[in-house]
This record gives sequence, structure tokens and C-alpha cells, in this order.
Amino acid sequence: MKLLSEMFLRTKHIIRGTYYFSIRNNLYSSQITEALPASGEGVNISDACVTKLKQLCDGNNSFLRLCVESGGCSGFQYKFDLDNKMENDDRVFEKDGVKVVIDETSLEYIKGSTIDYHTELIRSAFRVIQNPNADIGCSCGASFSIKID
Repeated sequence: MKLLSEMFLRTKHIIRGTYYFSIRNNLYSSQITEALPASGEGVNISDACVTKLKQLCDGNNSFLRLCVESGGCSGFQYKFDLDNKMENDDRVFEKDGVKVVIDETSLEYIKGSTIDYHTELIRSAFRVIQNPNADIGCSCGASFSIKID
């Protein structure tokens, strides 16, 4: 019983940032790679995310693309894709040879966050955790609202 209550507590804390990814096939182009942020001007990449991306992108030029879209119960939602084409407004964050790409507009909503990969009994997914810009999320964990100062 203790294990179930611990799992419930962990799930309660991570439900806000659990999202799925899909695969997009595009042409690969040149890119500018930035170091991981030390201040909150970019995003951090967890070791679990690095491990999963190495499995998914092994030997090809794919990277994880993260964008923030309007939608969901709370106003905004995260969208994850595997991609291999860069856009002009993309920012690239790299750790241990894997890349996470975020467009400049989306980055404004997730600066200071951590990109993670989490495995549960019922699903496994990339997720955004510790987003200092998010205020609340809906009960299903598919959307979030932005803090207004």
C-alpha cells in the first residue's frame, strides 16, 4: 500500500507536464547549437531525456522539437515531435550529443524548465517539468496557464 501512495504522490506532482511525441519526417538543414543554460534563459535536459533520445535518434540527424501551442483546458499545451529540419527562429540546446530544438516564441513560455522523459505503468512520455512560467494545469495534465505578474 505504501508503494501505491508514493506512486500517487509522484504522479500528482508530474501530471502537469506529461505529453506525448510523434515523428515528423523533414529534410535536415544547418543549425546553431547553444550550450545548456546556467541562468534560466533556456531549458535544461534531464539524463532520462538524453537516454531516450539516444535510443530514438541513434545514427540519424533527428532531434526532439518542443513547441507550445494554444489549446487545452488551461490555455496552452506542449507538443513534442521528432524532427530533422531546422527553422530560422529555432534555438538548439544540446546535452551529451542529443538536441532539443525550440522556436523562439515557445521558448518564452518555458524558459528555465527541464525537459524530461518519464515512464509510468500506463504510459511513457517526454514532459516539461519545473516550468517557472506555468501557473496551473488542468486535471488531465495536457495543458497549463501562464503566470501573470
